[in-house]
Amino acid sequence: MSQEQPRRPSEQQAGGEQGAIRYGDVFPVSGGLEDKPIAPQDAATMQSAESLVFGQTLRGGPAAAMQSAATSNERMGVVGHDQATDATAVQGVTVSETCVPGGRMVTEFVAGQVVGQYLAPDDAKAGAEGTGAGGAARGGGGGGGVEDVTKVTIGEALEATALAAGDTPLERSDAAAIQEAEARATGPNANIPGGLAVQAQSAAARNKWAARDEDKTTLGDVLADATAKLAADKPVESSDALRVAGAESHGKGDATLRPGGVAASMAAAARLNRDEAVWE
Repeated sequence: MSQEQPRRPSEQQAGGEQGAIRYGDVFPVSGGLEDKPIAPQDAATMQSAESLVFGQTLRGGPAAAMQSAATSNERMGVVGHDQATDATAVQGVTVSETCVPGGRMVTEFVAGQVVGQYLAPDDAKAGAEGTGAGGAARGGGGGGGVEDVTKVTIGEALEATALAAGDTPLERSDAAAIQEAEARATGPNANIPGGLAVQAQSAAARNKWAARDEDKTTLGDVLADATAKLAADKPVESSDALRVAGAESHGKGDATLRPGGVAASMAAAARLNRDEAVWE
């Protein structure tokens, strides 16, 4: 799943016949990017981007994984110390932020492809939890039916997908994930005319026959303002994320999930709601 930590390059990969540790060895990327070696200046660029957002690089995050790979590549003489690939020098790295209740959902890109997604709690929220005030609100045990506004909802997770992978043409697997997410939010027997599931299924069917990508409906087209489009909403729980991941992987046919997609955003939201930010 896309929420896993970046894969650390193994000694076998580092010393393989091809020599260089490539992006495809470390991140779930495709196309030309997967075959490019990770260079020292690539890692430096990602470190700078993470530092701008977090104030430091993340332990076990994309920048750390890239630095480890780049150091190995430089030690083997595959790349030079001042070298950068066009993945970062031309196409660049991007760190996007989406505000969610109690924190920010952060997605990291190299050459337009997702290499990491994290959830950062607000400093104020973390401080409140340290005094016990925030913990009571999140726990839900003493609220007596009071809505817990600190948790990320299904609608907000879908909106995060629109930002993280919004330009991606919508496929059948995305439609399956959206349908499951809407069902988890509104109830399994809900049949919403013109709802998100209907829009997604219609878009996936049209996209199948579209000749050009620019003519296809994207995830962003369907999921923008998802919260307002849902008939009901609820905080994301682990069971919701698992059901959506199952629907997406089944629809894709190869048991994989889209980086930054619906299942990834749901998993990230469930993790934040459990107070299990990945860098802690």
